[in-house]
Amino acid sequence: MNKKEVPSFSKKYNLRWVIVITIWTFIMAVVFNIVSESLVDNLDVLFSFIILSIIIFIGVFFDIVGIAVTAAEEKPFHSMAANKVEESKYAIRLIRNAEKVSNFCNDVIGDISGIISGAVATSVIYKIIKIYDIKNGIILSIIITSLVAALTVGGKAFGKSVAILYSNNIIFKVALVLNFWKKRFKLDLLPNKKNNRN
Repeated sequence: MNKKEVPSFSKKYNLRWVIVITIWTFIMAVVFNIVSESLVDNLDVLFSFIILSIIIFIGVFFDIVGIAVTAAEEKPFHSMAANKVEESKYAIRLIRNAEKVSNFCNDVIGDISGIISGAVATSVIYKIIKIYDIKNGIILSIIITSLVAALTVGGKAFGKSVAILYSNNIIFKVALVLNFWKKRFKLDLLPNKKNNRN
């Protein structure tokens, strides 16, 4: 086989991206953990459950975006770009960076949400046990952790169908938000390099 046909290890696996995303995941996990735990500690049981639900929703939402970006097609956005639809160019960039966007949404945010929802669920369990002076919290622990798992898995299962069916619409909406963010705060959250899918 010709040497040109064999991609180098650094090119194929993009080691720089792996290192950067690993460091960012650590930082984000620490920050989200501190914030969520602090909120739960200072709120009553009802609001603690609301925080827990929001964390689960964030995980499901980003999972939808991560799947949608891999399922979306460039072609419709090229037509929109030809008609001067500004956000379509950002949508094309999202699709061309699908590997990184999917990695960030599904793995980074998705896994962090899963870990933090488990930690917050544990805090909620201890809070309920303390407030109601429950002697044996095993059954309560099983119910709440199972509920969190069911909502997470069920939400992502539903989200996958939505992501595949409406991938282009979802990516366009994400492009709208990111393009607005770029114009409003002068901060581009997506690499400018075009990584065309083969």
